Amino acid sequence: MQIIPIASGKGGVGKSLIAANLAIALGQADKKVILADLDLGASNLHLVIGHQAPKQGIGTYLSGQAKFEDIIFESEYKNVRFIPGDSEIPGLTALKISQKNDLIRKLQKLDADYLILDLGAGTHLTILDLFLLSPQGIVVTAPTVTATLNGYLFLKNAVFRMMYNTFKKNSKAYAYLEQLKSDATSLQRLYIPKLVEKIATIDPQSAALFKHRMKQFKPRLVLNMVDEPRDADKSMKIRRSCNEYLGLDLEHLGIIYRDTLQDKALESRLPIIIYKPQSLLAQSIYRIQDKIISSKPLSFDGTFTDSFEQAEAEAADDLETKMSYVEDLLGSGALTTSDLAEIIKSQQFELTQLKKENQLLKSKILKAAAQGFKL
Repeated sequence: MQIIPIASGKGGVGKSLIAANLAIALGQADKKVILADLDLGASNLHLVIGHQAPKQGIGTYLSGQAKFEDIIFESEYKNVRFIPGDSEIPGLTALKISQKNDLIRKLQKLDADYLILDLGAGTHLTILDLFLLSPQGIVVTAPTVTATLNGYLFLKNAVFRMMYNTFKKNSKAYAYLEQLKSDATSLQRLYIPKLVEKIATIDPQSAALFKHRMKQFKPRLVLNMVDEPRDADKSMKIRRSCNEYLGLDLEHLGIIYRDTLQDKALESRLPIIIYKPQSLLAQSIYRIQDKIISSKPLSFDGTFTDSFEQAEAEAADDLETKMSYVEDLLGSGALTTSDLAEIIKSQQFELTQLKKENQLLKSKILKAAAQGFKL
């Protein structure tokens, strides 16, 4: 199964439109497709494909109110099944590590030719991890300055996330990243190729592994909402920036011109390739579909850093994200000091439990490995 995560640095660039129509186009080409709405808390993909408002979805599954197989629905379109994402949880920041890992395992075990993931906008760690399930994820952007900048920054954050996931927690490379992390401004200004050169001098093995995975990482770009031919130059600018500053070879899947028929298609609750298959927008989708089918599917060799080692680091990152949100609430007066104390107490308990589970799982793995060695 080929996983195609579709992401964007910011909302409003047509990410869900492309995900839905691409899924249907692949289904029309006799490919088995599953379309999953992972824009949790802001799910609207069902509107794009004309699906009824879901009573169950990923949110109800994660909250224990439904089985995973019960949230996979047949759609009206040939060879396309649909996994809704509902608003049972307020956003991806609410996902616990165990929930995220369980969801990823369920998604990877699905039976399909293509699994299309419509991700939320932004660069939260969960979004980046879902995007990195495939080396061939699609980033959708638009010609505006903010959209192109956010598209580039999304890819930069994805590269940094891949770097963190590649380096073992006790390695010199990881320690060096943590040292740089204390000065976020300096870290963001670093060119990835130069950063990797520096890491190679202190930890050659980690640097070599990261270089290998960067060679496998081939994300793809779609420039949407183009009004005139010169807008297409913006995609080349992103590609050059990725190559120079990130050491990343970005594939260009194509441009999509703005089409007023899309608004009418939405009003009719029909995907544009069903509403008007001969439209400019629909033909652009079919060209992208053809490129995907004809391209060689890629995958990352092996796995990233052991998930047990990574769990504590992720928990700390999640805590940092939550605390920045807490600071905003304190400043607005929506959160009291006593509320803050309870939040900190709860977070400390969660971290302690994760460490205990981590040690238990490690001991079980070591014991099993030792028994296997004896046999």
